[in-house]
Amino acid sequence: MSTWTSLWYIWLILLAVFLLLLCGVTASCMKFCCRKKRPPVETFPRHPHDLTVIPIDSDSTAHSTVT
Repeated sequence: MSTWTSLWYIWLILLAVFLLLLCGVTASCMKFCCRKKRPPVETFPRHPHDLTVIPIDSDSTAHSTVT
């Protein structure tokens, strides 16, 4: 004698899933619309960087003080 109206927990689970799907669709639509309105921005500027590499030998004084 179980009908769909007496199974309230199934309706609750279905409502939660529906709300999660609705929030996901709304968020993706808002993200798509906001990205379409703004011009693309370069996230990383292309500036040359200097990189200094300091080699450490196994018998150097810096290595012996660390270990």
